[in-house]
Amino acid sequence: MGDSERSRRVSIAPSILSADFAQLARDVECVAAQTDLLHVDVMDGHFVPNLTIGPPVVAALRRHSRAYLDCHLMITDPADYLGAFASAGASGCSVHVEVGDTEALIGQMRDLGLDAGLAVNPETPFEVFAPFLGQIDLVLLMTVHPGFGGQSFMAEVLPKIARTASALESGGHPAVIQVDGGIDPTTAPRTAEAGARAFVAGSAIFGRDDPLEAAAELRRSVGGEGAARPWHHPGDG
Repeated sequence: MGDSERSRRVSIAPSILSADFAQLARDVECVAAQTDLLHVDVMDGHFVPNLTIGPPVVAALRRHSRAYLDCHLMITDPADYLGAFASAGASGCSVHVEVGDTEALIGQMRDLGLDAGLAVNPETPFEVFAPFLGQIDLVLLMTVHPGFGGQSFMAEVLPKIARTASALESGGHPAVIQVDGGIDPTTAPRTAEAGARAFVAGSAIFGRDDPLEAAAELRRSVGGEGAARPWHHPGDG
């Protein structure tokens, strides 16, 4: 795949945070045809105020799905749990640069066979995570403050997306920029123009009457066909 072709590809990442947890398998299957990554928001009640799910739910999803399980760890001590997520069937994990020990965490994810992602809060400057761009597969630039669904998109993050995209290109780094927070067919094109290629959406997909069509609409809004995923996938062998 050439660089120009890859630059046109996008990944749609439905977030199960907005799905019906009593019907999770049904909801995941409902959007499977438009799912490149299945986004799993993990919150510990400490790094962020809310408390959500952990490795047992990831293991349950893996038993019923071959989807790429994209786990966003909004937790204070990810080193203590990365092994459990890998064992549960996570495909990749994103840890927050704000928790520190970033290089060690990236190394731990590599050792566990996980794709390595780095998540960044809206207020965190580019300079904090820039040194790690050549070591990761995905950089998740939050476009809301993490911890709550349904927040409004923060346009002030757009320049950071553009600067990150420029740094990845100039450095020859293959990492994909993912955005999460207030992403819908109106906001997603703005992030795509800045350089994002993976789009997390919760309420904009699962909050609609037809989640599959909502995911397709999101894909069309960013002009995407196929997945911006230069990393592995459970079905790739």
